Amino acid sequence: MRLLSGLFICLFPLWAVATEQPVAIALHGGAGTIERDRMSAEVEAEYRSFLDKAISDGYQQLQAGEQGLDVVVAIIQRMEDSPLFNAGKGSVYTWDGQHELDASIMHGAQLDAGAVAGVATVQSPIALARAVMEQSPHVMLASRGAEQFAKELGIPEVSPAYFETDRRKRALESYKARTQAGIEPHVDYKFGTVGVVVLDSKGNLVAGTSTGGMTGKRWGRIGDAPVIGAGTYADNRSCAVSATGHGEYFIRHTVARDICARMQFAGQGLNEAAEAVIMDELVVAGGDGGIVAVDAGGEVAMVFNTPGMYRASVSGSGVKSIGIFGDEP
Repeated sequence: MRLLSGLFICLFPLWAVATEQPVAIALHGGAGTIERDRMSAEVEAEYRSFLDKAISDGYQQLQAGEQGLDVVVAIIQRMEDSPLFNAGKGSVYTWDGQHELDASIMHGAQLDAGAVAGVATVQSPIALARAVMEQSPHVMLASRGAEQFAKELGIPEVSPAYFETDRRKRALESYKARTQAGIEPHVDYKFGTVGVVVLDSKGNLVAGTSTGGMTGKRWGRIGDAPVIGAGTYADNRSCAVSATGHGEYFIRHTVARDICARMQFAGQGLNEAAEAVIMDELVVAGGDGGIVAVDAGGEVAMVFNTPGMYRASVSGSGVKSIGIFGDEP
């Protein structure tokens, strides 16, 4: 009896660990020419502090049993409220000096999704994207129609001036001056999207993405961020992906869906699939950018083909990672 009792006591913790559902989270704040010699120590510290706090809070929320949708929206809203990123408050300017914001969200259980494009008076595009998913029969709403839908639901409205920042205004002036002079625009004009992917305590995969788009964009241009399968995708059978980069390439190559499909149909692992798409297919095509992704087992991938990407993660095994530059793990 003592032997059996002792055996039970010894094995129970192992059984508990083996059957516990892991949780995981990864986020990005944009990819591009992000290099050490072009960033002050103070700015680097500000970004690292933000990433550390955001990823730690998100992971704790998942550990506490909060559903993935709530965590994705909460962390993206934090990034939308920060002028550090090209989303919400820190969004870039269009050619005409306006702001046109895009966002999308997807839940991997039933492949539910919602997206908005070209909104200019909604404080949190990711919150509106969730509302489209949960409170409308549609997947994507655009511009004035999306703003009308937000107004009917009582989603916070702001003046377009809310999104103005001196940093982004200078970026537009530089972009226009170089373009009008026939000089190649600064390489970072197309980067800065934010995104979050999670595996929650119920085993659900959720992905969300929010962006201000490309500096100097015209004619109502819409990138990959609100396009389900390009900038955002989640499927409980494979993975959740959020992308950042030159959106036209991510749309043409359906980057987010391709990574998930490689896992589901070709039996590739998460990192293998992400590397094949970002480092092979996109590079050959001439597309720059990166992704963060998490799979159903809590594995995390943060892959980019640019000099840097603001990123952070906590894997299903509890390993935390924070990085900015390409020479970091």
